[in-house]
Amino acid sequence: MLFSRWTGRRAACGALCGQRRTKMVYGPRRPKGPLPSTPWTVRGPPPGATLPWYLQKVPPVREQVRDLDVVTYEGKLHRVPWLAKPQHEKWERGWRDPWRDGPCLDVQSSYHERPCYICQQLTRLLEGVKQASWLTKTKVIDGLPLQIHSIMTNVANELENQDERVLNAIFHARFWVSSEEEIMEETYCPTLLEDLLHLCRAMATKHPLLAKRMLARDYRVAATWERESVLLQVRGVNGRLLNAVSPLEPVASEDEILASENDVLESLYPIAPTVDLHEVNTYETKNDTGFQAGYPYPHPHTIYFAHGDRYHRMRPEQLRAKMLMFAFGNALAKARSQYGDEPRVLEKPIVVQSVGTDGQRFQFLVFQLNTTDLDPSHGVKNLAWIDADQLLYEDARHRPEIRKKVVTIPAGIHGYQPATFKKFLAFYLHGVV
Repeated sequence: MLFSRWTGRRAACGALCGQRRTKMVYGPRRPKGPLPSTPWTVRGPPPGATLPWYLQKVPPVREQVRDLDVVTYEGKLHRVPWLAKPQHEKWERGWRDPWRDGPCLDVQSSYHERPCYICQQLTRLLEGVKQASWLTKTKVIDGLPLQIHSIMTNVANELENQDERVLNAIFHARFWVSSEEEIMEETYCPTLLEDLLHLCRAMATKHPLLAKRMLARDYRVAATWERESVLLQVRGVNGRLLNAVSPLEPVASEDEILASENDVLESLYPIAPTVDLHEVNTYETKNDTGFQAGYPYPHPHTIYFAHGDRYHRMRPEQLRAKMLMFAFGNALAKARSQYGDEPRVLEKPIVVQSVGTDGQRFQFLVFQLNTTDLDPSHGVKNLAWIDADQLLYEDARHRPEIRKKVVTIPAGIHGYQPATFKKFLAFYLHGVV
């Protein structure tokens, strides 16, 4: 039995080997030498002769059947694989959509070999106020001017039940604005600013001139200047701008303005003054206040910054630098529209205020533009008064702090500072009182 199986397997293997041998022996033999030299292999086909079928390119089916494109799946309202795709004319909107077509800029005409350094709303200056003062040729003074202090100390400029109403505004922003247990900073920060501005508008019953103001949002300012042969620009959307019918009176006297010639701006060496600024070559050198000619509230009064963005956080020093840069930008754009582009010492300085907050800590700034001759470091300088890091309240707790079953810190607002809102209200009343 075993012998017969072994014999059968051997016979089968022999048959297979014989078949392979047969194919190799009697199959088509490959030429071992070079191909014969014929006119087709050397020069190609003669002119006018048709190629053999294996060299001809098969035309597509649509060329073989001319009427194939007639039958499409257009009427089916869905794709059918065995039917042709319908051909439609290119649809045009008929008008320019900036969200889809992109900005309408002529890149060739806006391109310059000379770079421009731009400060935008998300720019965080490395050196803070020190860097911003050099860029704007500004002398920084600690504290607020006497005009603001006189408004703060006057009891007639306070609201009725002022502290109670301010506390209600803080409670509304921190606890009542949402049903969520933990309210984020980007929610309570702008809410608190709006509530405090609403309280300031209540003073219009005592001072009717407050009704001749307008609060603008999402406006775009642009101001261009040169600083020691470096082209600089402030532009873009910034905070809320309170406009007025009449401008603010100069805060510093003429003697203080002339005395600024002897002040020397602090150098940033070895750091470049343009660090953290956006360097571009495609730009437009323009000065624009963000409002059209004939606007009934043409004069900038106060810029409010509610910096509650957790994705683009700024240190308090950087927020004060941003306030200084945009207060300068609004003042310079207004000065260029009034006095022209020629550098000069202004006959009547332009004053712009700025208030910034993160929902708890407030920054106050008063800026006075004295000159538009910003290229050299000598001569008359601009002035800025800064009152930094003023707490409106120290802590806001949703839940009490309990240790050993004893409430050590109750829930609510702690450490309310009434002097901070007095400064906020004095900035709003400045120019009317």
